[in-house]
Amino acid sequence: MNGPQDLGGQMGFGPVAPEKDEPYFHAEWEKRALGVTLTAGAMGAWNIDESRHARESLHPADYYASSYYQIWIKALEVLLKRHGFITQSDLAAGKAVDPAATPKRVLKALDVATVLAKGGPCDRPVATPARFQAGDRVRTKNFNPTGHTRLPRYARGKNGTIEAVRDGFVFPDSNAHGKGENPQWVYTVVFEGAEIWGEGADPTLSVSIDAWESYLELA
Repeated sequence: MNGPQDLGGQMGFGPVAPEKDEPYFHAEWEKRALGVTLTAGAMGAWNIDESRHARESLHPADYYASSYYQIWIKALEVLLKRHGFITQSDLAAGKAVDPAATPKRVLKALDVATVLAKGGPCDRPVATPARFQAGDRVRTKNFNPTGHTRLPRYARGKNGTIEAVRDGFVFPDSNAHGKGENPQWVYTVVFEGAEIWGEGADPTLSVSIDAWESYLELA
């Protein structure tokens, strides 16, 4: 979606300023925010794409005024309410006051290391052969969806070249909205800097993205 998270090519936000020797957490509550979010996700009520879409759906003013883990927690509240685990009354009271849904599973402390090490692989077999091959000239589609997508705005409607054919992966645009995994081939597509950034772009620059097959058409 064209949400506040899609900042590629946007002006007015200043340069990226990495913090030297940045710690993993800037406050103790951020550790708990990470733990609560991962534990809630392990209940099995939503997937990573729905989780990302919940963050993208925050109002831009709220999103930009929030820190990284504040965004996580605000989106988690949305997900927990959507799936019946908490209510607004629970949040207001700071404790459970209403009946709640039963999770599919509960992550135990002793299992955390094993679950994290296993991760959540999203590669899947695809029934049809890859439509494109390395070296093909392609054009990304130009669309403005209201739902989740992994094709950034700056790379829409642009001509590029397939650099590599990757494996099949869950299609996030449908998976985020309960419409199935619908795996597709993913390709690494390379664009010349001028194609992305226009006149005056650094002529030595190239930009590559990983794109699902349905984002692409032959140039």
